[in-house]
Amino acid sequence: MQASTLITLTSDFGLNDPFAGVMKGVILGINPQANIIDLSHGIASHDIREAAYVIGMNYDFFPDRSLHVVIVDPGVGSRRRHILVATDRYFFLGPDNGVFSYVYEKEKHAITAIDITADHYFLRRDSSTFQGRDIFAPVAAWLSLGTDFRSFGDPITDYVIQAPRVPKSLKDGLKGEIIHIDKFGNAITNISRTDINNLTRTGKDYLLKVFFRQKVVPLKGCYAEGKGRSLYAVINSSEYLELFINLSSAAETCNISIGDRVDVRLAR
Repeated sequence: MQASTLITLTSDFGLNDPFAGVMKGVILGINPQANIIDLSHGIASHDIREAAYVIGMNYDFFPDRSLHVVIVDPGVGSRRRHILVATDRYFFLGPDNGVFSYVYEKEKHAITAIDITADHYFLRRDSSTFQGRDIFAPVAAWLSLGTDFRSFGDPITDYVIQAPRVPKSLKDGLKGEIIHIDKFGNAITNISRTDINNLTRTGKDYLLKVFFRQKVVPLKGCYAEGKGRSLYAVINSSEYLELFINLSSAAETCNISIGDRVDVRLAR
């Protein structure tokens, strides 16, 4: 695969501290022509699973040869590895802690993973607390200049995977859970459109119903169909079932948290 044409950054840094900006500065110091896009710096602190979901649901909307850098790294400075992942179309760069778990699942037939050990590509100021600056940013920059990804270290196959939370089968449906809450307070579940389609094929004479805390949540086609302050469900742009309140925060109004149970069932 050729040099990366675009670099995206995803982190739990937020926007109040200089961390994301400093990473951009390091990249541009090595490759002044780098094209950098912030995918998100709003990942909850240390939340590897949320980072895995965000990058896994969005990486393939970018042009071929894009490089996706993900820094959600509660093990920074420890013996956990720095990893570079190449697929047929994309590069991924981040800590080897499971942040690319959804990517591994979607790209499982076309993965080459490298344990980054070639420290001559790193900054000299290799701290134990900001390896986004000292390791990942310079490696991203050198990769964007066309350095062969195999030059950064040796291939590995034992990269860390945090098994994505998948819905569990019930007698009459699926047991899912909330895996992400976005800025608007919409609560995204781990139940996909594919899961729902497979379920409805097994019971064509039944109606699909969504349940949250044992109450039915009406399924709508878009946010605007939601009325008042009631809770509704919709299939979102990532093709996952989502709970929402139109023009309000479902998470705050209904006190929804990551891990809360959501069921879909077939009923007459």
